[in-house]
Amino acid sequence: MTMPLVSRLSRFAIVALAAFGLASCGVNSVPTAEEQAKAKWGDVQAAFQERANLIPNLQEIVLSSAQQERATLNQVVQARASATRPEIQIKGDDLKDPAKVQAFQDAQNQLGSSLSRLLVSVEQYPELKSQENFGRFMTQFEGSENRIRVAIRDYNEAVREYNTEIRTFPSILAAKVIYGSKPMAQYQAATPGAEVAPTLNMQGAGGTGATAPANDNVATPAATPAAAAQ
Repeated sequence: MTMPLVSRLSRFAIVALAAFGLASCGVNSVPTAEEQAKAKWGDVQAAFQERANLIPNLQEIVLSSAQQERATLNQVVQARASATRPEIQIKGDDLKDPAKVQAFQDAQNQLGSSLSRLLVSVEQYPELKSQENFGRFMTQFEGSENRIRVAIRDYNEAVREYNTEIRTFPSILAAKVIYGSKPMAQYQAATPGAEVAPTLNMQGAGGTGATAPANDNVATPAATPAAAAQ
């Protein structure tokens, strides 16, 4: 009687240890994946803030050489104020609230659309395009847009890995029992290709290339190839 009981207890202990071992895999991997996604979101916010910080320079350039675009410029300034207001910013835990992520996206998309319209308009001023400070601004702006694109891509990949982790056995045990984990929201582009940096025709005063927006956030030149990183 004693040996069968010991045998059963041994088997039970082995099963319990195996189950604990499987569950413990998610004890570390779930929070690790979550923190990685939050860190990538920080990169997204930093990239958007960098773009917003460039707008005062554009404002000065436009007011000095393209007064006719003041109305469009005002739209950009207002969109920047909306996209950078404190209540629209997202903390790590807010990434599990799709409504808050969507509100942030909408504000950034509005700013991106306003910027694209303004840049396409000022493309019609050869004297402005020939200015050194405008060329410098465009270099900084295109670099900023590319960093936004990369940051969003990396964030979405981190979110995909986290969401997969909390739904996959054995991590799902720790995700549900220990952490009560919820999926994070990915950052969705407003239109296909909207995460690609806009490029403009930077020819001098004699250039004849025209530009037209490919979508709300992208301006594609007819005379030059897209310079955005693949």
